[in-house]
Amino acid sequence: MPHEKSFLVTGEPPGNPGYPGASQPQMAPYGQPPYPVAPHPQPAFQGAYGQPGYPQGPYPQGPYPQGPYPQAPYPTGYPHPQGGYPQGPYPPRPYPTNPYGQPPDFQDPNSPRSGNYHGEGPPSYYDNQDFPVTDWDDKNIRRAFIRKVFLVLTLQLTVTLSSVAAFTFVDEVKIFVRKNVWTYYVSYAVFFVSLIILSCCGEFRRKHPWNIIALSILTLSLSYMVGMIASFYNTDAVIMAVGITTIVCFTVVIFSLQTRYDFTSCMGVLLVCTVVLLIFAILCIFIRNRIMEIVYASLGALLFTCFLAVDTQLLLGNKQLSLSPEEYVFAALNLYTDIINIFLYILAIIGRAKE
Repeated sequence: MPHEKSFLVTGEPPGNPGYPGASQPQMAPYGQPPYPVAPHPQPAFQGAYGQPGYPQGPYPQGPYPQGPYPQAPYPTGYPHPQGGYPQGPYPPRPYPTNPYGQPPDFQDPNSPRSGNYHGEGPPSYYDNQDFPVTDWDDKNIRRAFIRKVFLVLTLQLTVTLSSVAAFTFVDEVKIFVRKNVWTYYVSYAVFFVSLIILSCCGEFRRKHPWNIIALSILTLSLSYMVGMIASFYNTDAVIMAVGITTIVCFTVVIFSLQTRYDFTSCMGVLLVCTVVLLIFAILCIFIRNRIMEIVYASLGALLFTCFLAVDTQLLLGNKQLSLSPEEYVFAALNLYTDIINIFLYILAIIGRAKE
């Protein structure tokens, strides 16, 4: 057939018969002449559903129109639902009342731990609204506060013990202080001035480094006083008093840190006992009796042992009364004076008993 002959001569497969856009001459069936091949432009992109393709570039480049562009008005006339807001009562919901895991007293505006606190006491880190203190943060701050207080107390006791040792074992120092009694009164005055400043001026004892300077002056003056008092006693009595004081204070501090009993609730009773002891001391000045002096020293040692337990629990922050972590100087001062008073009363008991 003519169609098969065309394939044999050219060696190429024939195009689809009857398709006018084929690249090879197409042989019509049944010996008809081939269809004419006409140049038929094909679009580069055939649109969907028989739509014409997009024109090929290059596209004309020109300056784009600059603004402002005309703004069309927004459509108006659409119906909007008109009506008031729904009136109460509204259904109750469980609103959170304890954010950031804070203790309940943060919600009390009169509490020192509230951001609205404006009480008579000194402000502390609890008054800052931008610093939400959680239970975990509070425990870490309290532990750091306790470590700082005991570090300062250890330094104070080291200075005092060194002074007592110098006044007890060095004869030249003992002779000097016995000939110059006026130095005792000078140290007594310096001690009371620094004690009043640190106890009554709350703003001053929180200013660094002035609080440390005042505490250092108080420690040196009291160490000189204690050393001079110890120089009038025998060496054996001083050593016994130091050993008994160490055992008593260590036992009381450990017991106060571990027990659940709140010694801070007995502060009023201890103040009354202090007034009674002061009256007893005035009587002992005018009535010179060795037995009465031993009883007075025993009551004083017992009273300041109770004060040591109270001041130790003030550091913990989990009792009825507590100290702010900013008051580490005042806390160290309380513990230091308690221990020194216990030592002096025990030294008086041993000294009078040996007589």
